[in-house]
Amino acid sequence: MLTVRIPLNSAMAAAMAMTAFGTAADAQDSTLTFANFRDVRDLNPHLYAGEMFAQAILYDGLVVLDDDSNPVPALAESWQVSEDGTVYTFHLRENVTFTDGHAFDAAVAKQNLDAVLAHTERHSWLRSMQLMLAYQEGGEDAVQVIDEYTLQINLTESYYPFIIELGVTRPYRMLSPNCFIDGETMNGVDCYVGTGSYILEANLVDQEAVFVRNEDHWAGAPGIESIVARVIPDPQARLLALQNGEVDMVYGHDMIPPRSFTEFEARDGFETAVSPPVATRMLILNSSAEALADVRLRQALNYLTNRDLISERIMLGLEPPAGTLLSTTTPYADIGLEPFSYDPDLAASLLTDAGYTLEDGTWVKNGEPIELTLTFNSDKVVERTIAQFLQSEWAEAGITLEVTAVESQAQRDSLRTGDFELAFNISWGVPYDPQSFLGSMVRPVYGDFHAQQGLHNKGDIDASIVGALAAVDESERQEFYAYVLESLHDGAIYVPLTFESNRAVFSDRVGSVVFAANQFEIPFERMSIE
Repeated sequence: MLTVRIPLNSAMAAAMAMTAFGTAADAQDSTLTFANFRDVRDLNPHLYAGEMFAQAILYDGLVVLDDDSNPVPALAESWQVSEDGTVYTFHLRENVTFTDGHAFDAAVAKQNLDAVLAHTERHSWLRSMQLMLAYQEGGEDAVQVIDEYTLQINLTESYYPFIIELGVTRPYRMLSPNCFIDGETMNGVDCYVGTGSYILEANLVDQEAVFVRNEDHWAGAPGIESIVARVIPDPQARLLALQNGEVDMVYGHDMIPPRSFTEFEARDGFETAVSPPVATRMLILNSSAEALADVRLRQALNYLTNRDLISERIMLGLEPPAGTLLSTTTPYADIGLEPFSYDPDLAASLLTDAGYTLEDGTWVKNGEPIELTLTFNSDKVVERTIAQFLQSEWAEAGITLEVTAVESQAQRDSLRTGDFELAFNISWGVPYDPQSFLGSMVRPVYGDFHAQQGLHNKGDIDASIVGALAAVDESERQEFYAYVLESLHDGAIYVPLTFESNRAVFSDRVGSVVFAANQFEIPFERMSIE
């Protein structure tokens, strides 16, 4: 039995850059069946409802990100950026076709990007979209066809993460024009056809989706002939299916309870793998909610959270404790913040200073006890376990915490509207941290915007985020990011819990199981079946 802790190293990145997707040298007849907790749903690459692993293998972008989140060529063989960082010129790969036979060229690339630009409200988190739309207010298209295989994209100001946003899974991937409805994609598509390494052959809703390899992929056919994504919502049923040989792999940090992971480490015929930390697991505290308006209470909750126990007893050491919003390995986040630690005495001091008194073991102010509500995703066993742990721990400290399970969509809706007190949240992870994760905070896209409304310097935080994204000078960009991270830390808007790692349990017949830079993708192109 072997546990491999896989580094996202430069050697891997170099190998991936050479072939863009690291496809196998020799295609072999094989099928990989893996368990997913839900249907693949709407796989329109310009929207966000579908499973990202599926969109990643169906559709290519102009660029793709290697294991270190660096952009490498995909449908664009090369590109140049103007000195002021506002003009991007892409030289496209020739003789590429979609899997329905439609040719890919600059006109098709423009049609795809224009379709994304047409859906402004849905993509409000994308700073790059805002800058392209601002350019178009001057009367010219932001996306321009220079010739058959040359594309130019214009922004109104410098935006250093733009090339990274083009490389992530959505929404800038390329869809066959035959799938568009009336020249658009915002209201649905007629088919799910890309230039990617796999083709969607069938989808039995809520049962399984079948993908077959694209024999004519521009980077070469992948090694695994077909991929079956079997829908198994129940965590124990997923692992039982793996044990019985009904599936070959369970992949993803929320797909495998830590205890089950450690049990499979000891089983013959199975292997396990753990990635480096990819994101921060946290609670988000709504400072605009009356119950959490006082920063001293929010800080006290941080000091009443025993992250070491959560890491050791719940995550079984698979996720290290987190005392800051982002790990120090995240770009621009190593700024010397004092991590939150477990300190009940300091928490009590803060609560006393805020006007609370401890009466019969309960913190009370103006005759009212502290009573808070934490919502968690009913699909996620780990969130339920952590919620119950915090409920017990905080009760002993004199704070009542009600924990409420909600469906994933209901959870997203409540965060988007600000209708919550405490909720589970994660940073977006590599390659979205810090730029996209922080960039989304300036608009009411997710819960962060609403959670920060109680901060006196919310306007300055937003201005600093925008400044960081536009800064050409590295030191200036670092100063902006430092102000944002310090402000959110001091304002205790978040209770960092652990740093998430991606995990996989798989049959020993599956080879080359690795992790992509994006935690939501699965690099099937580099895997094999023995």
